Amino acid sequence: MVEKPNKRAPHPMDIHVGSRVRLRRMMRGLSQDRLGEELGLTFQQVQKYEKGVNRIGASRLWDIARILDVSVQFFYDDFGDGPESLIGFAETNGTPYVDEKADFLSTLSTPEGMQLCRAFARIEDPTVRRRVLDLVRTLSEDEEKPN
Repeated sequence: MVEKPNKRAPHPMDIHVGSRVRLRRMMRGLSQDRLGEELGLTFQQVQKYEKGVNRIGASRLWDIARILDVSVQFFYDDFGDGPESLIGFAETNGTPYVDEKADFLSTLSTPEGMQLCRAFARIEDPTVRRRVLDLVRTLSEDEEKPN
């Protein structure tokens, strides 16, 4: 039996746009509450936009871009090169859709991710930067190993 895609599941583009809103909002140091105030919305609505649960309309995206001081295109950047980037949305050969860029952006947009990026960017010595990168790689490999 062929399973039908969940029509209530967010579209990958909505998830991606939402994650880019979150990333830029955090880069600007705005809370969901503050962005909501600027838009005349509740923080819950901003949260739904950022998770891709609610689709952001064109005029609303225009307002968000203005408030966050970016072009509308910013929210679509890094999604993919075309329709092939949507392959796997419903499911392809039993493999669920995975957007590694969106996963990375959502991790980066956490307070810890932003702090890590800011601190790493302040390291001037290339040797120290490589050592930090090696440390993070080692720690992430340890996470993948079963206990």
